Amino acid sequence: MTAFTFGMAGLTDFVDGYLARKYNQESRFGAFLDPVADKLLVAVALLLVVEREGALWMTLAAVIIISREITISALREWMAEVGQRSKVAVAYVGKVKAVTQILSLIFLLYNKDLFGIPIRELGLVLLVIATVLTVVSMVQYLKDAFGPQE
Repeated sequence: MTAFTFGMAGLTDFVDGYLARKYNQESRFGAFLDPVADKLLVAVALLLVVEREGALWMTLAAVIIISREITISALREWMAEVGQRSKVAVAYVGKVKAVTQILSLIFLLYNKDLFGIPIRELGLVLLVIATVLTVVSMVQYLKDAFGPQE
């Protein structure tokens, strides 16, 4: 049930973002709330998985992912204050990272085979990929923010 609830939250977030872009519907409150909700959703799911699994490498992956989210959120806020928010706009690698995180967490929360498919193991592989993408995207955002001025 946890995996289903998490998956539905991820799906509704995707649909909401898609519809907002398609119909050019934005609000300041939505622009604030959406990224916060995304990060809380991922952080809580990571904590649930880490608590159940107890593996050091998984704890490190969660620390990396959550730390990156806080760091980049703070960076975006600071860049907005100095009028440079566009330098840290959402990049493609960030979107791939988010999808990989969501899928890995759905699979890890489900934690059983499905039709003979080792869902948990797929979740573990996707979590490793998500963690690597997390670091790659963070480096990209930091380079964009602090790299040479155009």
